[in-house]
Amino acid sequence: MHTWNNAIKTALEPLANSDKAPQMQAYMRHRFQFYGIQATQRREVLKPLFAKEQLPNIDDLPRIIRELWLLPEREFQMVAVDLLIKRKKQLPETFLAEVEWLIITKSWWDTVDLLASHIVAALHINHTAQTQDYISRWRVSDNIWLRRSALLYQLKFKQQTNESLLFEVIKENQADEEFFIQKAIGWALREFSKTNANSVESFIDQQNIQGLARREGLKWLNSDD
Repeated sequence: MHTWNNAIKTALEPLANSDKAPQMQAYMRHRFQFYGIQATQRREVLKPLFAKEQLPNIDDLPRIIRELWLLPEREFQMVAVDLLIKRKKQLPETFLAEVEWLIITKSWWDTVDLLASHIVAALHINHTAQTQDYISRWRVSDNIWLRRSALLYQLKFKQQTNESLLFEVIKENQADEEFFIQKAIGWALREFSKTNANSVESFIDQQNIQGLARREGLKWLNSDD
């Protein structure tokens, strides 16, 4: 194991909480093991390892991230995401293959949503053409987490949102009744409604968006009612 990961493990293991671990596992539908360490506590104890002079070399990131991803406790995957967010502006275009693997491996909303809205977003900003090649595959993938990522990667783009692309991807996924797809459609529309309320309202009506996606999409617009 990489020395940085060894240091992470050494820092986290003593904080294992046998009372909180079962609660955290239940919250995540028993998909993952947990040490039982809350996010704020985890980040606080790892601050020294996230200091600029302690951060691992960018070339070592793929190995480090995969090692963390394959450890059983979910806290390690969250450390991996935190590390990627810290280094997101320096990620090369070759990391697109890595982020795709991360999205489809140990998939759940807690990692996927951060990977999409931070890492895929940053890769799109810095390597637009290459990222679009991936998005074009993800948006029609059989894997719901890749499609959720295609719906959510523009979440923080505001005025830079590619509106026509967002609406196209939503149309392609509108008929899918999967909860995580419908929730993502609604979330994407809600966030974009803060930038272009009229466009979102018209799209929801014209496209006859219903159910969860509609409720979520109109939540901000209806907040003053």
